[in-house]
Amino acid sequence: MTTSKDVVTFQSHLVDHQRKHPEATGALSWILISVSVSAKMIAAKIRRARLEGVLGALESENVQGEVQQKLDVIADRIMRHNVGEKEPVAILGSEEEEDVHALRLQTDGERRYNVLFDPLDGSSNLDTCGAVGTIFSVLRHDRRADDPVNSVLQPGTQQVAAGYVLYGSSTVFVYTAGDGVHVFELDPNVGTFFRVKADLQIPATGKIYSLNEGNRRSMPQGYRDYLDWAQSNGYSSRYIGAMVADVHRTLLKGGVFLYPPTESSPNGKLRLLYEVNPMAMLVEQAGGKALSGDQRAMDIRPTELHQRVPIVLGSPDEVDRVYDHLK
Repeated sequence: MTTSKDVVTFQSHLVDHQRKHPEATGALSWILISVSVSAKMIAAKIRRARLEGVLGALESENVQGEVQQKLDVIADRIMRHNVGEKEPVAILGSEEEEDVHALRLQTDGERRYNVLFDPLDGSSNLDTCGAVGTIFSVLRHDRRADDPVNSVLQPGTQQVAAGYVLYGSSTVFVYTAGDGVHVFELDPNVGTFFRVKADLQIPATGKIYSLNEGNRRSMPQGYRDYLDWAQSNGYSSRYIGAMVADVHRTLLKGGVFLYPPTESSPNGKLRLLYEVNPMAMLVEQAGGKALSGDQRAMDIRPTELHQRVPIVLGSPDEVDRVYDHLK
């Protein structure tokens, strides 16, 4: 039975954590709250998407050459409005746009942040009522950089916060600010996120792998060897096609999520800054591993805003098993 002591809202959770850091100004908390407000608005749009006629694709493409869904544009607009209006945000970058937006450059004595986001991950699932999500990453603004893009080209180790929102059977907000992974669920009756899990830990093992096996023939041999091994050792395949949903399941149940290089995407398909780094931070904070090629994903120093990299992340033992076959 839940008691009043067990009921922790997202805002009260942030206040409690801010008290543990006397140097905190509250700026990061305001950014996280603005993301949570955006999540409520996006969730409401998704619930009514068919009724409001906003399902389906547009004729336009995003900077990656991918066909945009109508809700991609709506979610992007919601995030840019709610997060971008916050005073601590210096630079805002969306996976849907070619460049970043310089909003308020930092001066001496101020602390500002760069916020990067994928407004609607897995949006092609929407027409079939599949799970989708929002991913975000928060970095300190580097006022010494010679232009806004260089200010955000930081390795994932420099993130101060990261998280995602899963829009599925319920709306779930998961984030870390470097002090563990915390999970909140939206109560639509009162419009508030309540904490359902503090300091989430990923299981060390899990006999589940998650990747698009349709690309199997074009993967490097080591990945195909791993799949043969996993299938012969009783592993199950689970793949939703939205990174947020697949990583969320991996965090809760254990296992491994993979997006390897292929012949058509030799550098992988996922964006380092907008998808890989925030998910890597969450997985590591939960006790897992996130590797890209022969290195820790968050150690990669980005050279391009929309740089893509391969990724293997999840339970530490399962990531090691994948790499045993890649050697």
